[in-house]
Amino acid sequence: MIPVRFHPEANTEMMEAAQFYESQQTDLGKHFLSSVQAALNQVQINPLLYPAAHLDVRRCITKTFPFSVLYRIAPDQIIVMAVMHQRRQPDYWKRRKNEI
Repeated sequence: MIPVRFHPEANTEMMEAAQFYESQQTDLGKHFLSSVQAALNQVQINPLLYPAAHLDVRRCITKTFPFSVLYRIAPDQIIVMAVMHQRRQPDYWKRRKNEI
């Protein structure tokens, strides 16, 4: 499988969301992380399957949770640009594009 690399801010927002869900209900944070991992597994299997969200950044929607995994396909890896809540500030992550 193609390796996955997280933008540091994408990793932070994913972990903060997991902590929020865990604070709402025991093991809900773990379920959130499992949902993100399932989305990443699908991306690794077929990175071109998901539509472009902006230029070369694609979006895979997680199951159960209102989050999307936004990623770029590099020659040797998948770069996760954001783990974005679908109902909040949809363009905030675009400034990250040139940081990797």
